[in-house]
Amino acid sequence: MDAEEIIKRLGLEPHPGEGGFYRETYRSKEIISADALPERYGADRNLGTAIYYMLTPKSFSALHRIKSDEVFHFYLGDPVTMLQIHPDGHAESLFLGPDIMNGQLLQVVVPAGVWQGMYLNKGGNFALMGTTVAPGFDFDDFELADRKALLDKYPNFKILIEKLTV
Repeated sequence: MDAEEIIKRLGLEPHPGEGGFYRETYRSKEIISADALPERYGADRNLGTAIYYMLTPKSFSALHRIKSDEVFHFYLGDPVTMLQIHPDGHAESLFLGPDIMNGQLLQVVVPAGVWQGMYLNKGGNFALMGTTVAPGFDFDDFELADRKALLDKYPNFKILIEKLTV
């Protein structure tokens, strides 16, 4: 099993803006009205959404943030490194992968408003993950990072910011 075979079998497509490959697998038919949501949304949202998400050696998840909490689920393949930069300025690197006995994680939560990006670890062939977002993902809630602005604000993370921005 290789990345191209999985991409074809699951019907994955290039993720616009972020990079990697994805396919939405679930979008709740139920809607949360804008007046019941925090002001940051500004419009109605689905209760929840889910996608498949894949990284390959030629792709990475560019630093971005969304307005909802996002839960990543590792399914199969090789480990990835995720950078999270929180609004208070602290950052952490998390490792998703199958080797839970050595600290790799099968699930990672990215809180709303946290900058996130990830890459396949060196030597890896692919990583197939999924994400669940609640309230549901909407492209209006997606903000791609500006490299210069992040470097100005978080100079201590220069290497990873440069690796995860375009």
